[in-house]
Amino acid sequence: MRTTRGPKENRFRPAIDPLFRSAAQTYGPRVVGVILTGYLDDGTAGLWTVKQLGGTAIVQDPDDALVPFMPQNALAYVKVDYCLPLEEIAPLLVRLTTEAAEEEGVFEVPKDVEIEVNIAKEQRALDAGVLELGEPSNYACPECHGVLLQVKDGALFRFRCHTGHAYSIESLLADIAEKMDDALWNSIRAFEEGELFMRHMGEHLGEGHNGHSAESFLKRAEEAKRQANLMRQAAVNSDRLNTVLPTTLIILTH
Repeated sequence: MRTTRGPKENRFRPAIDPLFRSAAQTYGPRVVGVILTGYLDDGTAGLWTVKQLGGTAIVQDPDDALVPFMPQNALAYVKVDYCLPLEEIAPLLVRLTTEAAEEEGVFEVPKDVEIEVNIAKEQRALDAGVLELGEPSNYACPECHGVLLQVKDGALFRFRCHTGHAYSIESLLADIAEKMDDALWNSIRAFEEGELFMRHMGEHLGEGHNGHSAESFLKRAEEAKRQANLMRQAAVNSDRLNTVLPTTLIILTH
């Protein structure tokens, strides 16, 4: 196992999906992928590949998970082999690792899996064949602002740009939400800086007995303050579209 540098997947590197995907490419039916408690939908696409190449998919029972979102998303898109409470997963892994698996090579590795594994292995995404993975979408990559391709794994939709950044639906939403939040606070800063400048100019002109210009600057300062306050209320009172917290996984081979 090794970690490499390169484009992030689902906002992180190392990331769960390329780990699952590369293990499935190499070990096929010998892979056991496990999704535990966690936010968003990391691991779902990778676990889908594990199943496509003959591996075993295990998901923690969402009712038993501290944070149910990762298990719920995996169950929604992957035909898992086992859905169990946490305390039953370890004994199952012990049993599975003592059983014989199907021979490697029985399941042919799809071209799209090879492309995405090569991107994870630091090959330039365009050279790896990223444009073969899907059709251009209407959305830009939050990381590099390139056009995102829409990729489909069964019923699962996700996105990847031509430089290699990849997103699940939930991770893309989380990144977009952060960018929206950043943009709002940058706007607040700009309006408040404008208010400070116009107020300072108004007071300076007032001292020079240029009353008309001073009054104009002060009125514009008040308007900038009003607009900044409206944006601040929106920023502090609106719910975030997403809360991003750490994710959890394990992967085993036998």
